[in-house]
Amino acid sequence: MSGAGDEAMFCGQCGLTLAEPRHEGCALRATLEPPRYCTFCGRRMIVQVTPTGWWARCSRHGDLTSAGSATSDLELDDEALG
Repeated sequence: MSGAGDEAMFCGQCGLTLAEPRHEGCALRATLEPPRYCTFCGRRMIVQVTPTGWWARCSRHGDLTSAGSATSDLELDDEALG
């Protein structure tokens, strides 16, 4: 999802920087829900949840799946169709 050298700087649940305090609730939510914000740029992502998993797309950093791998647009379209 990211290029070499990129480090996560934003919370995937609330979109705030990781330097800010009070992310305990976000950590709990992350165990049950997919990320809603890109951890590299803080932008809101497009998220699709299915019975078998989820995928999320950042307009700048690409795609992420619940399996932890990047996917192509074609694979995402096939998943969305069922």
